[in-house]
Amino acid sequence: MKRFFQIILALVIAVLIYIIYIQISTPIRFEEDLKAKKAEVIDRIKDIRTAQRAFKSKYQRFTGSFDTLTAFILNDTLELERKLVDEDDSVAMAQLKRSGKKNIEKFKVAVIDTIFSPKVLTPADVEQLRYVPGTNDQAQYIMEAGLITTESKVVIPVVECRIRYEMFLDTVAYHQEVVNLVDDEKNNFNRYPGVKFGSMEAGNNEAGNWED
Repeated sequence: MKRFFQIILALVIAVLIYIIYIQISTPIRFEEDLKAKKAEVIDRIKDIRTAQRAFKSKYQRFTGSFDTLTAFILNDTLELERKLVDEDDSVAMAQLKRSGKKNIEKFKVAVIDTIFSPKVLTPADVEQLRYVPGTNDQAQYIMEAGLITTESKVVIPVVECRIRYEMFLDTVAYHQEVVNLVDDEKNNFNRYPGVKFGSMEAGNNEAGNWED
């Protein structure tokens, strides 16, 4: 009988040790998982922002359609300018002046070849921009665009792209941690509970909430 109680006690101690381990290690593992997945989500949403800014530079508006944005990156061009000669080269500048030409040359370049530099995105990468990393293409960023009128009666284009934490974090392994994170962001910090840039309510230069 004594042996039996010793075994039961050992099992109880083992269970208690395991519970304590889980209670201590789970928040640590969650923070590591949050940091890694959030970094991937931010990296891709930055590329979306880069593409939106390039789109606006050509069309004076943003787009709320990933199909339109993808087609722009893959098929469109941007007109850029470059100097023909070095302005410090007096001989070359004199010759240019005699020719009657301006020291500016306009040229076109494919959008995909220039806007992400020095990063290089393949067409396949561009097709994936709408999908949230780590979700097996099951979750997409939510993207909106439109026009608003400021208090000074100026009409400006705005854009917003976002994804909630629940959409890219493991809500099974870290259910309570995710619930606490979302609640904290919404109720204690009055912030969007996820990753986003831009705003449909005000012009904010497409600021990202990870940059706060």
